[in-house]
Amino acid sequence: MTPKSATTVFCEARDELLALAGNYEKAVETFTWPRLEGRFNWAVDYFDAMARGNDACALWIVEEDGSEQKYSFDFMSCRSDQVAAWLSGQGVRAGDPVMLMLGNQLELWECMLAAMKLGAVIMPTASAAGTADLADRIERGGARWVIANAADAGKFDDVAGGYGRILVGDAGSGPGSGWLDYARSSEVEAVPLQTVTDAGDPLLFYFTSGTTSRPKLVEHTQVSYPVGHLSTMYFLGLQPGDVHLNISAPGWAKHAWSSFFAPWNAGATVFIYNYARFRPEALLEQLHRAEVTSLCAPPTVWRMMIQSTLGERPARLRELIGAGEPLNPEVISRVQSAWGLSIRDGFGQTETTALVGNTPGADLHPGSMGRPLPGVPVVIVDPATGEPADEGEICLDLARRPLNLMTGYRGDPERTSAVMEGGYFHTGDIAVRDADGYITYLGRTDDVFKASDYKISPFELESVLIEHPAVAEAAVVPAPDELRLAVPKAYVALAEGWEPNRETALSILTYAREHLAPYLRVRRLEFHDLPKTMSGKIRRVQLRAMENDGDGDGDGGGAGSRAGRAGTEFRDDEFPELRQ
Repeated sequence: MTPKSATTVFCEARDELLALAGNYEKAVETFTWPRLEGRFNWAVDYFDAMARGNDACALWIVEEDGSEQKYSFDFMSCRSDQVAAWLSGQGVRAGDPVMLMLGNQLELWECMLAAMKLGAVIMPTASAAGTADLADRIERGGARWVIANAADAGKFDDVAGGYGRILVGDAGSGPGSGWLDYARSSEVEAVPLQTVTDAGDPLLFYFTSGTTSRPKLVEHTQVSYPVGHLSTMYFLGLQPGDVHLNISAPGWAKHAWSSFFAPWNAGATVFIYNYARFRPEALLEQLHRAEVTSLCAPPTVWRMMIQSTLGERPARLRELIGAGEPLNPEVISRVQSAWGLSIRDGFGQTETTALVGNTPGADLHPGSMGRPLPGVPVVIVDPATGEPADEGEICLDLARRPLNLMTGYRGDPERTSAVMEGGYFHTGDIAVRDADGYITYLGRTDDVFKASDYKISPFELESVLIEHPAVAEAAVVPAPDELRLAVPKAYVALAEGWEPNRETALSILTYAREHLAPYLRVRRLEFHDLPKTMSGKIRRVQLRAMENDGDGDGDGGGAGSRAGRAGTEFRDDEFPELRQ
């Protein structure tokens, strides 16, 4: 019997999940990861096989001024062959780490496919990265090539290293500039490529967002990300012919999740809407006009959406997904009331693809991010005993190691060993599982804290605070206290139209008191811009440091006088109204 080709093996697994959309129990029971050993390259063995002669729209980019371009799957296949041939002519070889620093533009998708076909290792990098970040990434990632826009070329002037430079755009690309002109790639012949990589070869180096420490360098293989995102495809609920809009900046793992691998695994259109400043009404217009079928957006966007007039549900919109951080129940409820659709939450990491999710058609448990996805052996482990439990750290059982798990942290065997300790992959996230197997997120292991001997989940308190109309965003951290050792303190970014004064603080603290158990009571509140990573995640570690070292409030968050604290911090015991 003739062995099945890699293309057939992959497509059979994909088609199984597509057919089981809406049937979670059956998918979990029957799905197994495809066995792809020996030669495999997603861009050649799957994408090209699916895309050749396929005139369906693969990529649809709309600009803020209304201009737009559509590109077919066949175009993307042929054009990436051409770019790959040109890159090869410049000296790009299999195994070369290539830093890719581009925006949501055609060249990003061209270069991703082309580099993959050559067997190069892609290092996606956000355009927001500064010179220091770039120097660190080039050194740790061992970059041999950089592909960047003309607007960012100057950032590399002081970044040492013997890497080749390729410029997208014409600024400074003349002779002697040190940059090769990407536009010359249109002058070479497009020649279809053959698979040059093995399944276990490296494909992607991703830097984590660095919410609690220096960004880690994650290594993924030719299968762990492209094939691993079959779980993400299933979670998102994508089907062939869908139009999928993901709001995410290139350079971060979520962009590859939802603007590259998952939709193209399904044969769906990647829809991009570029804008300088987010306006909910403009996004709503695109949802209607482009007949978008699925929308994936981070909590910040969803919060801004509910502060506007949602209006009538876009006609073809079928799936709504939250991404990046857990969604507050209030946001989900408001959208459900307006559109009759539930925003489905899920969970994954840069080190993995989607692990847990509320899948299409499944019952939703309020506050839960869903159940383990097909093929993903999620275990909740008690940190004290190292044994499975109903509350503890979200882990993966390495005895059933899933295909969608990273190789490890590149250049850091000690950290890799630590995160794989005890037969589990440790996510560092704490959750509780109910009797039906639904998992509710509590927070990072570093974020959960005790106050008066009660365990406090910042997310639980933040979910209540965000319900108040004055609160655009909130982050809760422990503040030192002489009596209780620590009390919950909320840092609040205000919604438009609210002033950071006593009246606003009293209103928020009163609301929190009325909607939280006494032991969860927010004792302090400070109006403050929330520090974030380049990917937009809140850095609670920085807020905790402010409480502990006194940066910004004069007394380290202790029981000092009002004059010794930040002018926008308020404490519940200072309000006679709250003592009644």
